[in-house]
Amino acid sequence: MITDYIIVALFLLVVIIVGLLASRRLTSIHDFSISNKRYGVFALMATLSASFIGGGFSTGNASKVAEMGIGNIVALCGFSVSIFLVGRFIVPRIKRYETAISTGDIMRMSYGRYAQVFTGLFSMLVCTGILAAQIGAIGYIFKVFMGVSTLYGALIGYSIVLCYSTFGGMRAVVITDIIQFIVLGIGMPVLLYFSFEASGGVGNVIENTPPQFWDITNGYTVCGFISLFLSLALGEALVPPYVQRLLMGNTLKTTAKAAILSAVISVPFFIITGLIGLVGYVYFQGNITDTNSIMQEMVKTAAPIGVRGVLIAGMLSIVMSSADSFLNSASVGLVNDIIIPFKTEKLSDRKTLLIARIANLFIGVFAIVIVINIPNILDILLFSYSLWSPVILVPLAAALLGVGSSRQAFYFCMIAGGAVTLIWNYVLNVPFGIDGSIVGFFVNLIVFCIATIATKKIENS
Repeated sequence: MITDYIIVALFLLVVIIVGLLASRRLTSIHDFSISNKRYGVFALMATLSASFIGGGFSTGNASKVAEMGIGNIVALCGFSVSIFLVGRFIVPRIKRYETAISTGDIMRMSYGRYAQVFTGLFSMLVCTGILAAQIGAIGYIFKVFMGVSTLYGALIGYSIVLCYSTFGGMRAVVITDIIQFIVLGIGMPVLLYFSFEASGGVGNVIENTPPQFWDITNGYTVCGFISLFLSLALGEALVPPYVQRLLMGNTLKTTAKAAILSAVISVPFFIITGLIGLVGYVYFQGNITDTNSIMQEMVKTAAPIGVRGVLIAGMLSIVMSSADSFLNSASVGLVNDIIIPFKTEKLSDRKTLLIARIANLFIGVFAIVIVINIPNILDILLFSYSLWSPVILVPLAAALLGVGSSRQAFYFCMIAGGAVTLIWNYVLNVPFGIDGSIVGFFVNLIVFCIATIATKKIENS
C-alpha cells in the first residue's frame, strides 16, 4: 500500500499547489465567482461534468445498485436529460444576463432585490446540502483506505478542498476540476475492468445477479420510480454551480456545446459506476453490510498495487471536484445575494473578496454538521433537492428563457411550492411513494403560470 499512498499524496499535493497558484490574480468577488469568462468547450465541459459527478452520482449510485439493481442507473439519466435540455434550449437565450455572477443576480434583474435575497438563501442551503453529501463520500474513502473514522476522514480530505477553494476561488476550482475530470475519466473504467476480472468475468456476474436486479422498478412502485427519475432530473437542474458555469463561456455557442457534451458523457459514467456496484454485489455475494462503501471496497480488493493508488485518486477526484463547486456557489450565494444587497455603502473589491473567503470557511463548518446528522449520501441529496426545484427552478427557468413575469408571480409560486412540498413529505408522509419535491414543483409551475397571466391582465386593464 505504500506505493498507493505515495500516488495519492502526489495527486493531492498537485491539486493543492495548482489551486493555490490560481489565487495570485484573484482580486474581487467577480473573480471568485465566475473567473475571467474565457473558457472554451473542453474546460467548460470538464468543470460542468466534474461538478455534478459527485459522491451521490458515483458511490451513492454504486450503493443503490448493489441494494436494488439497475433502476438507479436509469433514474440518474433523468439528470442527463435535464442538462441536455439546458444546453439546447436555455443557454442560447441567456445573453441578457452576461453581467450576472450568480443565480441571485439573474433573479434580481427579473423579479427585484428581495427575489435575489430569497434565491441567495435557497442557493446557500441547497449547495451546502449537496456539499455535505460530497464530504460524506470523502469520509468513506478515507475510512476504507486509511482506516480512520468517517468523520475524521471527511475532515482531512475536506480541508484540502477548503484550502484551495477559499484562496483560489472559481479559477482554482476550474483548474482542479479539469485535473480531476481527467483522473476520474481514466480511473472509473479501469476500476470496472478489474472488478469484472476479480468477479469471474461478465458471464459470471450476469449468472449470479438476482433476476429482480434487472427490473428497473425493483424496490419501487411505478409512481415511486417515476418520482425518483423526476427528482433527479429536476433536483439539480439549474442549481447555482451550473448557472455560474453557463455564465463563464467565451461565447454562448461554446457554453451550449459544453453543456450538451457534459450531458452525453454523464450517461456512460452513470452506467460504469452503477455496474461497479452490481459487480461488487456479486463479488461479495451480497454479504457486504455497508453498501455505501462498496465502490471503495472494490478498489481495495480488486485492483493491483499501483493501479489502486490511481483509482483512489480517481475516487477523491469525484467528490472533491463536486465539493469545491458547491462550496464556491454557497459562498457566492451568501455574500453576493444576501449580504451585499443589504449593504447601504458600496464595498470595495478587496472587502467583498475577504467576506467571500470567510463565508467559505463558515459554510464548510455548516456542511460538516449536516454530515454528522444525516449519514446517508443519497438521502442528503434528495433532501437538498426539496429546497430547490419546488421553490426556485420554475421562475429561474422562466427568466432564462425570456418569459416576462412579475414579482408577485415569483412570491406566490415560491410560497405555494415550498408549502406543498413540506406538507406532502412531513404531514402526509409521501403518499403513493411520490416525493414532495415533484408535487411541489408542479404546484409551483401552475401557480407561476396563473399568477403571470393574472398580473398581465391587471396591467393591461
